[in-house]
Amino acid sequence: MSKTAEILCVGTEILLGNITNTNATFLSQELSALGFNVFHHTVVGDNGGRLAEAVDHALARSDLVITTGGLGPTYDDLTKQTVAAALGLEMELHQDILDDLIARWERRGQVMPKNNEQQAWFPKGCTIIPNDWGTAPSCAIEKDGRTVIMLPGPPREMKNIWTRYVVPYLSQKQDEVLVSRYCRVVNIGESALEIRLYDLLKNSVNPTVAPYAGGGETMLRVTAKARTKEEAFAMTVPVVQAIADECGDDLYAVDRDSMEQVVSDLLRELGFTVSVCESITGGLIAGRITSLPGSSDLFECGFVTYSNRIKQAVAGVPAETLEQYTEISAETAAAMAEGTLARSGSSVALAVTGVAGPDDLPYAEAGTVYVGLAGPLGTRAYRLEMLRSRDRNYTRNLACVKALDALRRYLLEIKRG
Repeated sequence: MSKTAEILCVGTEILLGNITNTNATFLSQELSALGFNVFHHTVVGDNGGRLAEAVDHALARSDLVITTGGLGPTYDDLTKQTVAAALGLEMELHQDILDDLIARWERRGQVMPKNNEQQAWFPKGCTIIPNDWGTAPSCAIEKDGRTVIMLPGPPREMKNIWTRYVVPYLSQKQDEVLVSRYCRVVNIGESALEIRLYDLLKNSVNPTVAPYAGGGETMLRVTAKARTKEEAFAMTVPVVQAIADECGDDLYAVDRDSMEQVVSDLLRELGFTVSVCESITGGLIAGRITSLPGSSDLFECGFVTYSNRIKQAVAGVPAETLEQYTEISAETAAAMAEGTLARSGSSVALAVTGVAGPDDLPYAEAGTVYVGLAGPLGTRAYRLEMLRSRDRNYTRNLACVKALDALRRYLLEIKRG
């Protein structure tokens, strides 16, 4: 039977917005994969009273409570003490952990500060979980049908403990698993996609289908529950196929993380290299491609050509093209791609130019973007379909996604031809 889980993140710095709560995102995905239903996320500051209240609420409504943060040595690190009090447990010193902490400081030629002794105190009867990458060990407590697992706040430490120790611990407690698959769609907005897949979304029970929009794309999460991962995965297959049949090439990936990963896979499959010439995106496209391991095998070079002078000098755009059509045009995008292809010697070249905003230009409004492609299929250039926005960063990031999608479709055509 599936159990309910709650994530309780401790830290005033989260509430103030000083850090992003990536721990909750990671843990939600991980718990779902293990078959736990995550019904609540809570964030509470480093305050004993409010933390105690949050712990009481979590224990009253959830089978499993995962906490992050508040395991350090300072006066406001209160998670262990608060959970112990909520469960009616005393705290006890683990001498072996204290000895290990003291030895860590001695190896550095230092004396351990007295307040670090706090990290060797734990609720009585808990299971200690080692922290290979930090000084704050974690622990798990089972009592009255409830389980609490306390993890450190730093994501690097938390993820290592989770993967190495907590996943095996929790896997033994579930008789069902969830398998989620992610279908990534471009050029179809969330509302339009919901209409096209209305019956599938409305009638989804197991597997369930849920849409999410953001970053210039729409993602459909298909989740099935079964006794084994193999059974759950098999249940998702016809649903994913139905989505593929409806979306066609607008479904750009299933179970892959990003557009740049799909583009890179196509380049590698074709034995191609790519170069890019960017105006509006200012290097974002090159950055996304080269963020992937092994990109040096695929990526030749990237030009950032904001001024018309550099478009001519670096990308070889003819002066008469700029004079007749301006830098915001399909003709200029085509010339940028052709010049980049000739200068780089890569298999294909991608170029993008446009107006990021927030202000319009006399000859082009904010959000106007053109893409150019050059390679084995010849040169192509056209205006991208963009939502009009005066948010400069939104426009630039959307242009990056859509330009990469244009390259993907160009490569698909080569592959199929």
